[in-house]
Amino acid sequence: DWIVITDHGGPAHQKFSVDAITPEIEAARGQFRDLLIYQGLEWNIPSAEHATVMLPPGRDTVDILKAFEAGYDGSVLSARGVTGNVEPYALEGLRYLDNQVRNRRTEIALMFANHPSRQGIDSPHEIRNWRDAAPSVAVGMEGAPGHQAAGIPTSQGGPGRARGYYDNAGTRADRFAPYPAESYRTFGGFDWMTATVGGLWDSLLAEGKPWWVTATSDSHQVFRDTRVPGSQNYDQTGVRGDPVDTGVPITTYGDFWPGQYSSTLVVAQSRQYVDVMRGLQSGKVVAVHGRLIDGLDLRVRSIGDGDSRGVTLGGRTFVRRGGDVQVSITVELAGGPNANGDVPELAKVDLISGPVTGVAADRDVFRAPQTTVVETFEVHARGRRATFEHTFKNVQQSFYVRVRGSDGRQLDASGNPLIDVVGNANPWEDLWFYANPVFVDVF
Repeated sequence: DWIVITDHGGPAHQKFSVDAITPEIEAARGQFRDLLIYQGLEWNIPSAEHATVMLPPGRDTVDILKAFEAGYDGSVLSARGVTGNVEPYALEGLRYLDNQVRNRRTEIALMFANHPSRQGIDSPHEIRNWRDAAPSVAVGMEGAPGHQAAGIPTSQGGPGRARGYYDNAGTRADRFAPYPAESYRTFGGFDWMTATVGGLWDSLLAEGKPWWVTATSDSHQVFRDTRVPGSQNYDQTGVRGDPVDTGVPITTYGDFWPGQYSSTLVVAQSRQYVDVMRGLQSGKVVAVHGRLIDGLDLRVRSIGDGDSRGVTLGGRTFVRRGGDVQVSITVELAGGPNANGDVPELAKVDLISGPVTGVAADRDVFRAPQTTVVETFEVHARGRRATFEHTFKNVQQSFYVRVRGSDGRQLDASGNPLIDVVGNANPWEDLWFYANPVFVDVF
């Protein structure tokens, strides 16, 4: 339904590529009118990993992207000889985007940190700083990275790498040293920061501030595509030229087509550019792999306070101290086969909750030890929907709830996702979804 073109930032891209690709994006919008095609950038965050930056179509969109990349892309800064502590440039860049919204040059601008655990260089304090510098722009991260086909083992005709290309050993000198060894792997295809109950994502949510997760294709070179890049000199032209079709499926490629495996489901007021971005911005998002589910309705309401409807994903509601809070979950099960030809079967749904303890005194904390799985629901539904309920009784402290689900095939003894084995992690054999939280404030 929607796609973001995020060619990777860098000196050649900044000099040539935005002007080259813009007419093609405009032509594609005219040709595929039922598809929302955003123009964006895969930003080299100064001192950190990459991020998706996206804008809606507008008169100034291209100028904003070009100025942002020229002033704040880490690779461009490095090419200009900017060294030392470059973390402030990331914050300045996010404030620049925020100012473009405030000055009405664009209606909205969003940033999501990509593959945040892959190299261990997105430290907790950097993530908190991004969020706090521009809360309406820096709104989340990839809960699940792209490059999922990389985990298909060679024995099954795949690349034999790690899901998400998370196969480095955490040896970079600039990594955040306290991250544990397992942080450089995915768990059920999801980033360690998201997949760990009581991990970094939960430590952010425990502050009572929004921070959302998505799923992304990161589609560069698609598994079993037959084409190789063109032969133009990218550094001199900013383009690689038309791809060359070899006629032979290439099994070393590690990506899926956009939407083929990873889906980011968004609640939007309409199928319009800004409305979809508003849904992303407000956390009304579910990250899904392999069409495990087709939809989710989460409702959280205070019992007895006239709150008959409640709030949904990304929302915030209130309860009197000592009151009860009801959580209702309705899952729309897969209504047909996924791109692998399977009809996935949801096996379980976990309701996860943790207290809101306030702003962290240590901005590099990445644990929330009080966050737990409060209930696991087994799925035995017939038909298209499965419904579950849980009531938090005698609530004394503000808290949040979030939901995840699995096909149940790859679980540890506690029901958590297993760490993905490098070279032997077929993504179709281990499917999960993660939904964004709802906050409940006590008064």
